[in-house]
Amino acid sequence: MPTIAESELIITTEGRVYHINLKPEDLANTVITVGDPNRVKEVSKYFDQIEFKTEHREFVTHTGRIGKKRLTVMSSGIGPDNIDIVMNELDALVNIEFETRTIKEQHTALQIIRLGTSGSLQDDIAVDSLVASSHGIGLDNVLHFYMLENSTHENNMQSAFTKHVQLENKNIIPYVVQGSTELLHHFTTGYHHGITVTCPGFYAPQGRVVRAGLQFPELVNKLSSFQFDDHRITNFEMETSAIFGLGKIFGHHCLSINTIVANRIQKTFSKDSAKSIEGMIKNSLDIIEGI
Repeated sequence: MPTIAESELIITTEGRVYHINLKPEDLANTVITVGDPNRVKEVSKYFDQIEFKTEHREFVTHTGRIGKKRLTVMSSGIGPDNIDIVMNELDALVNIEFETRTIKEQHTALQIIRLGTSGSLQDDIAVDSLVASSHGIGLDNVLHFYMLENSTHENNMQSAFTKHVQLENKNIIPYVVQGSTELLHHFTTGYHHGITVTCPGFYAPQGRVVRAGLQFPELVNKLSSFQFDDHRITNFEMETSAIFGLGKIFGHHCLSINTIVANRIQKTFSKDSAKSIEGMIKNSLDIIEGI
């Protein structure tokens, strides 16, 4: 079996994968990702026990237990480029033998659940609501560097989306990935289900005008009016599609949960986003503990 070169997967002299600074034994099989490094402690404060902490750059990690459930919570930072690092290094921790730098014969599938913040694209999904993503549609380009095998359903949704948003012959090539249906069915009561669009930026890529003009001024309206079978776009943010896409490539079970802090149709923002995030964490951990 070919070995993975030192330049391709950086492992420190302490035996840690470089960016997220973890050894294989530091990682639980259920991983919660959050964008904000400061949100890690807001999740781990509900752990009955914290056995491990580390921090490197924007990647802060706590591993511990709620009851008998071992969990890791990790900050990813913002954007799909950071997700590329996090997902590759999480997979390496469980599916690469560090001593020999070879792929393990037995594959390990992680449960990876994002707890994030997001903007609603539907009038009836108000601020402080919770959304669980059935699909991710990526407007970034990270997944175009990978061999992603889409299902017929994903390909059909991608074609319909590209036509609806009028992106044919444009510089943006969307991709579609379905999340874990196995995880999604646990998050029903109190959670909206729908498609999450992942954008490569916060301002123009999400239709915001400050001083610079927009190349796609109708983007928000086009996204909110998209329908495919019984699926609609509920929200957009900056991580979900990359998590879903790389999770599919590596064989992990991925889900994205977001609390809505802004409604782009109503043009409203949460009056207490900290309380909204806290509610998402508590509700979701109660469910995750039982999975």
